[in-house]
Amino acid sequence: MYYSNGNYEAFARPEKPKDVDRKSAYLVGSGLASLAAACFLVRDGQMKGEHIHILEEMSLPGGACDGIKDPQKGFIIRGGREMENHFECLWDLFRSIPSIETEGLSVLDEFYRLNKHDPNYSLMRASVNRGEDAHTDGKFTLSEKASMQIVKLFMSRDEDLYDVTIDDVFDEEFYASNFWLYWQTMFAFEKWHSALEMKLYLQRFIHHIGGLPDFSALKFTKYNQFESLILPMVKYLEDHGVHFQYDTQVTNVIFDIKDGRKAAKQMICIHNGKEETIDLIEDDLVFITNGSCTENSSLGDDDHAPVMNTEPGEGGCWQLWKNIAAQDPSFGRPEKFCTNIAATNWESATVTTLDQRIPRYIEKMSKRDPFSGKVVTGGIITVKDSSWLMSYTINRQPHFKQQPKDQLVVWIYGLYTDAPGDFVKKPMKECTGREITQEWLYHMGVPEAEILELAATGAHCIPCMMPYITAFFMPRTEGDRPKVVPEGSVNFAFIGQFADTVRDTVFTTEYSVRTAMEAVYTLLDVDRGVPEVFASCYDIRVLLDSMAKMLDGKKLTDLKLPFVAKLVEKQLLKKASGTIIGELLERYKLI
Repeated sequence: MYYSNGNYEAFARPEKPKDVDRKSAYLVGSGLASLAAACFLVRDGQMKGEHIHILEEMSLPGGACDGIKDPQKGFIIRGGREMENHFECLWDLFRSIPSIETEGLSVLDEFYRLNKHDPNYSLMRASVNRGEDAHTDGKFTLSEKASMQIVKLFMSRDEDLYDVTIDDVFDEEFYASNFWLYWQTMFAFEKWHSALEMKLYLQRFIHHIGGLPDFSALKFTKYNQFESLILPMVKYLEDHGVHFQYDTQVTNVIFDIKDGRKAAKQMICIHNGKEETIDLIEDDLVFITNGSCTENSSLGDDDHAPVMNTEPGEGGCWQLWKNIAAQDPSFGRPEKFCTNIAATNWESATVTTLDQRIPRYIEKMSKRDPFSGKVVTGGIITVKDSSWLMSYTINRQPHFKQQPKDQLVVWIYGLYTDAPGDFVKKPMKECTGREITQEWLYHMGVPEAEILELAATGAHCIPCMMPYITAFFMPRTEGDRPKVVPEGSVNFAFIGQFADTVRDTVFTTEYSVRTAMEAVYTLLDVDRGVPEVFASCYDIRVLLDSMAKMLDGKKLTDLKLPFVAKLVEKQLLKKASGTIIGELLERYKLI
């Protein structure tokens, strides 16, 4: 497997890999990474679909990319996915997946046209004082000290950030900035999370710094990700004869490890309550999704809070990884990610409005008609003075194909589940769906005398507690995550958010698809380059533009630098005058 850039290889179709017709594949799980791997096996590996077997613990595919209408509970979304134009592997995949909405278009065509006609941006990024605009006004409000802390982190080597937390790098001066408000709530970072992951995010998305305050950097699907992304992939795979086996929990993969060679030789599964084994030969390729951010999620309802599952790492995906990791050090250390639920949990909730009373408050907050079929909030609105640090979003409606035209589906989440609410004096994790709705209505400015009645009769709420939702942000060191294809591997790979690949960032659809692509291309020796991670952090134009944005309009000469630094700066600016460097500084309004 090798990396490429440009469009030369992007448009090429590889030759059929040697001996692929005698090979088969087993994929553990049917989340985005696993489905992507199966698609790459079919498209680029040219493996026969009937040779591909997807083993899924649940009764439906999709993993964390969910979105369902439960017959008893109603509409449920545990989360949403933010996308951008430089998800090279994701778009490489979806250009080949036919739309199930529009004949003759790919999923990428459909997505591209949607976001061209209805570009995403927010008209209110944050609120305070029960529904008032916080007027962040696109400013980052970074002090010079906080700015230098960001620069230092950006320039740090990965190995210098192993097991380092964000709180080890920043102080209260940084945390008081709008930059941290945008960053923390958009990506769900907390102070105890990995400084390395934050650095990787800074480098990966430096070209979008200017789009952080109003979410103009982001693009969204038409519906929830299950209907817009997962179902088209499932249909593509089924049309090619790929075999899906649901209600099948893989509990272990047994490896033969000797003389530096590592081969998967057996899979142990529980199917319909009975243990089964699958014997493997070296022509059987195994793709393992190790770990899961949504494992052990639990749902509540209007009258019940979701139960927090506090058993450390006992979900199917985590126990599988533990069983695998016990066999060889190169298979990672799952305990680094799944044993501190207090640090990895947060809670979301899906609210469905039932009449026209709540939508008028949504229109006030979003400054758009929520029934227009177009962008509504344009990303999350963060309640800046919420003790839960509540954020909520209303995507294009309907968010589900089955959704009645007079209803809206809203997604809410809180980062601090242990803090008592501002209206409901209870921690979010102890609240029923109705109480979460009350807290949300309070922060949208609904008169207090009307909140209880409106929450009881104007909406329906399903809360979801997710013990491991930010597990991949936990501080880590080299070897905590297994390489996509560990050294010595003969016929297996790790894929998904807890597999390790260079430069890309977890908690993204791109990461799942990238690990899948790298795994397939490596094990089948596909002669086509994997698109490298977009190299914006090495582009001087991007760096200057992001610097200008974070300075909130200030010039380099406005900075309060020491006398010697000022003197050097003046000499540099004088020498830059009349050169391309001077032109760039002027173009990005730094001088």
